[in-house]
Amino acid sequence: MDFRESETVKNLMRAFAGESQARNRYTMAASQAKANGLYVVETVFTFTADQEKEHAKLFYRHLKDMAGETIAIDGGYPVDIDPEMAKLLRMAQHNELEEYGDVYKNFGDTAKQEGFEVIGNLFHNIAEIEKTHADRFEHFARLLENGQLFVSEQETGWMCLNCGYIYNGKEAPKVCPVCQHPQGYFIRQVMAPFDFSQMKGCGC
Repeated sequence: MDFRESETVKNLMRAFAGESQARNRYTMAASQAKANGLYVVETVFTFTADQEKEHAKLFYRHLKDMAGETIAIDGGYPVDIDPEMAKLLRMAQHNELEEYGDVYKNFGDTAKQEGFEVIGNLFHNIAEIEKTHADRFEHFARLLENGQLFVSEQETGWMCLNCGYIYNGKEAPKVCPVCQHPQGYFIRQVMAPFDFSQMKGCGC
């Protein structure tokens, strides 16, 4: 099939538009989290937004043969606006699950049916990544909803993401005793990035 006449070319542009909007939504959600003093949640949204940018770039590269042209598409895109951070996380989770379970799997199937195997595999692989995004958003939404973002039922390690100080207890400190940053900078040590003390037995 001629790429220019395919449904895949439109699906690539739909995906590019969707990923670009997701990046902007998550960047705005990160700003809201920062304003609410939830630096950890800000980091989650920013981390995911950066990955959405990369997804957009990957889809866009496959449109190089259409350079200089305009691709008309139809599509529906979500409006995720809410003052409550847990609800924003749930909205993000819902959208990622749609991409995982429906949109990108179908786009991938269509691409393969039209003879674009590489593009089909890209859609299917990114669908799996979106499931990871959904799980991440769900985890933090649940912690917020249950009042457990900075509280644990059992003693655990808490790391300040600003200076790296680690505190052991059932609740993260209200203020880091080392750098004086507020509680919003603390994350469970098991969830902290590059904390090798948690990697025993992982084979790395």
